[in-house]
Amino acid sequence: MHRTVSDLTERIERTLRERIVPARYSDAVPVAVGVAHLPGEPVPPAEALAMEYAPTTVGERWGRAWGTTWFHLTGAVPETMRERRVELLVDLGFGTGGPGFRCEGLAYTPDGEPIKGIEPRTSYVPVTGSARGGEEVDVYVEAAANPTFRGEVSPLGDLATVPDTLLYELEQAEIAVVEDEVHALVLDIQVLHGLAQELADNDPRRHQIRRALELMLDELDVQDVVAGAASARARLAPALASPAAPSAHRIATVGHAHIDSAWLWPVRETIRKCARTFTNVTTLAEEYPELVFACSSAQQYAWMREHHPAVYRRITDKVASGQFLPVGGMWVESDTNMPGAEATVRQFTYGKRFFAEEFGVEPEEVWLPDSFGYSGALPQLARLAGFRWFLSQKMSWNQTNPFPHHTFWWEGIDGTRIFTHFPPADTYSSKLSADELARGVDNFTEHGRATRSLLPFGYGDGGGGPTREMLEVAKRVADLEGSPKVAIQTPAAFFTAAQEEYPDAPVWSGEMYLEFHRGTYTSQHEMKRGNRRTEHLLREAELWAATAAVAGATDYPYAELDSLWQEALLLQFHDILPGSSIAWVHGEARETYGRLAERLERIVDTALDALAGGGEQPLVFNAAPHERDGVPALGAAVPTAPADQVEAREDAAGVLLDNGLVRVRVGADGTVTSVRDLVADREVLAGPANVLQLHPDTPNRFDAWDIDEFYRNRSRNLIDVTELSLDTTDPYRPVVRAHRVDKSSAYSQSIALAAGQRQVEFTTEVDWHEREALLKVAFPLDVHAERSTSEIQFGHLHRPTHTNTSWDAAKFEICAHRWVHVAEPGYGAALVNDSTYGHDVTRPGPGEASGAGPTTVRLSLLRGPRYPDPDTDEGRHRLGYALVVGAQIDDAVRAGYRANLPARRRTGAGPVEPLVRVSSPAVVEAVKLADDRSGDVVVRLYESLGSRGTVHLTASFAYQRAWVCDLLEREDAEIAALAPLSAEPGAGTMELALRPFQVVTLRLRPTDS
Repeated sequence: MHRTVSDLTERIERTLRERIVPARYSDAVPVAVGVAHLPGEPVPPAEALAMEYAPTTVGERWGRAWGTTWFHLTGAVPETMRERRVELLVDLGFGTGGPGFRCEGLAYTPDGEPIKGIEPRTSYVPVTGSARGGEEVDVYVEAAANPTFRGEVSPLGDLATVPDTLLYELEQAEIAVVEDEVHALVLDIQVLHGLAQELADNDPRRHQIRRALELMLDELDVQDVVAGAASARARLAPALASPAAPSAHRIATVGHAHIDSAWLWPVRETIRKCARTFTNVTTLAEEYPELVFACSSAQQYAWMREHHPAVYRRITDKVASGQFLPVGGMWVESDTNMPGAEATVRQFTYGKRFFAEEFGVEPEEVWLPDSFGYSGALPQLARLAGFRWFLSQKMSWNQTNPFPHHTFWWEGIDGTRIFTHFPPADTYSSKLSADELARGVDNFTEHGRATRSLLPFGYGDGGGGPTREMLEVAKRVADLEGSPKVAIQTPAAFFTAAQEEYPDAPVWSGEMYLEFHRGTYTSQHEMKRGNRRTEHLLREAELWAATAAVAGATDYPYAELDSLWQEALLLQFHDILPGSSIAWVHGEARETYGRLAERLERIVDTALDALAGGGEQPLVFNAAPHERDGVPALGAAVPTAPADQVEAREDAAGVLLDNGLVRVRVGADGTVTSVRDLVADREVLAGPANVLQLHPDTPNRFDAWDIDEFYRNRSRNLIDVTELSLDTTDPYRPVVRAHRVDKSSAYSQSIALAAGQRQVEFTTEVDWHEREALLKVAFPLDVHAERSTSEIQFGHLHRPTHTNTSWDAAKFEICAHRWVHVAEPGYGAALVNDSTYGHDVTRPGPGEASGAGPTTVRLSLLRGPRYPDPDTDEGRHRLGYALVVGAQIDDAVRAGYRANLPARRRTGAGPVEPLVRVSSPAVVEAVKLADDRSGDVVVRLYESLGSRGTVHLTASFAYQRAWVCDLLEREDAEIAALAPLSAEPGAGTMELALRPFQVVTLRLRPTDS
């Protein structure tokens, strides 16, 4: 009878599923089970092992969401298992879920030593490789009842709303003989069957494999799989021994376990996920010496050092043996769109220093597989931190335009390039399956020019990592006809070979904008506000503490600042700052931001009090990098007298504000109907501005992550006012206030005009109770802008305002830091903000005004996604922003810093000289003392306009020596050559030649050091 392809496929898969896989273990006998349920948070193993355990049985339910249950499993290996490999099998109630998204556990010895993680698809605990009979089995398992709610609107993301329901049932607790030949047969079949399915119908190799599988099935006695496994494998051996073609694509594969530092679980659970995964990896490394495991995020290593020292000792041993590889060199795998300039530097420096100090290693590859787009500032910063290579794969998620390269040079906004690779299999959690290997070959865009790609393997997101099955598959596909050649390699070995093979790879210039997850610029506004405020408080704390320390007024708080930075950097993880985690995560983050602010304010207050000294003179301290109102940048001075009062009057049309530079008209509905630039003698607005606009926000896939373009199809302006008032309490800064109520939310908007300023200041306070809604505020500007300019780390980038191409159209929501600027030749305007990242900039659409039409800039203020936090942004928020008229780029830079670094007032003995003064176009981003505690002063500055020039820097203290260093404050001749410095010892002026957007770190050694 003729057998069809589908018949054979069904036979293979059913026999495998129902006959062969169940035969991998034999002679199973149950063990006794004791149980202890914790009433609250997890406890250390020593405490848990001393608890009283009540008898229980398989089938008993356990685990309220986020609860912890400890099981005590005891038994003895029967004599019948003599000379056999024996394992303890524990199924906590895994069901069909994969590792990281169900219940999971960590097995311990009675002495509290971790043995192995227990997770779906790797639920065994080794007992003995060759039983004598009678061996005692005594294992404790810390079981975490982590709930499953991927993609589901659920109350399970917050301890306050989880039900009392028990989620899981203990399904298995027994010891069994491992049938090694059956295990091997399963893998032989899976590898060959999977490969055959990926080959073309007319490929002879496909038919050869299928014939071998058919003969194997014909011979195998399914009633006694164990007895026939060896002969069945012999039938498959020739097909597995056929080598790959010499021209086959080469895949370097490395063990991996992407562990989100918080996401659908809180940080405390991430710490346990790391312990489980890293225990698994170090256990596997003993059995498979070829395993190399790439692990990023210094934070996760630090957690192990603090919370799981036994696991950390194992990691340290495997780092020394070259099997456990610190990669990435960042504190966490952070978002790269929203973290500020100095915070991005510190992600690199804190990560690299940790790895150097703890392990004596320095990673050379940036490792960011899952961040949501990549800032154009990164290539320069990576190279300045000593990195040579960059890895990601997230750009494969683009919704509209496939990213055109897998191996290429990425060029940053300053022209710096870094060799970059995206794994073409489009995953960082491969199982080394045939379809993933085939996809890695088929997708690779560099065929004919390059032959190598990288593939991380191991369960990820929620952890798990590599399994022994994956390592066995790696052996089988290392050199297999019809498949790419696969070799386990370190990332450094891959990158070295790939760069040598393809040094003239193509260049991608500028940001790598992810055409997806655009909602992360706005979701969970308190993450954005907390991040922005913390970054600027850290700047102030370091600046004023360094100034006071050099003056001999206080000691520099090295340890406290390190602690503060590390906490702030954790919160920049790519599911915390973007607002895409559960309520528990964001609730803790809000509390952390509050604590950070209190601690930083204390540091600032201590330093300012010391600098001010005794006296009654009014002083203004200015932490911004530009002079403001007569006060020098980075110093303090007696404030100048205010300018003339601002004219403010109410009339039938609304309210008029006029400071002689700008005239503002606020209409009766509270919107701004006119902003007249009196210096340029032109109207700035093309229509009512500061208009709140509400859109439905129901993205197709990921609520908190995405804004889909069709949201624009419906909108509603919020223009009804319940109250409009003018407050002239401060005649030098009168304020107009408009109050609105719409549906369940209330809005209070303030419009202020300060004396002597060419900007209008706005504050919007919202008591927000909308779901699946997006709140924007619109400013239609009477400028014909072909592009918008957005601040990023250490510079800015341009994006088109038109939609000529699909690449242009896809950027319908963009990220900016402190400002967005639009201009036509001769005139521009900027919108600056104190806590907003999401924006859109548009020109008139079809059917709208033509000619030199307006450019509308909108800030995205709030969202109301339901998943993963059903109550995202519920409650009160404050958002500040300002319209700067007649602004060039340097005006936008200055106004952005000013909006985020308010002046501080003290009384004291007199002015405080800045540690350094710097001429334009350089901007000082950080002033601090060196991390090595030498007392050296470190100044980080950058060219802010995208131009070239000679910058003059003057120190107010005597110094022995000044030099250019890398981001880790080390001497580097190559980096120094990029920024020629002319400096003589003393306290004079240095000259520094800067290229466009160049970042320079200067180190100055005071003469008394």
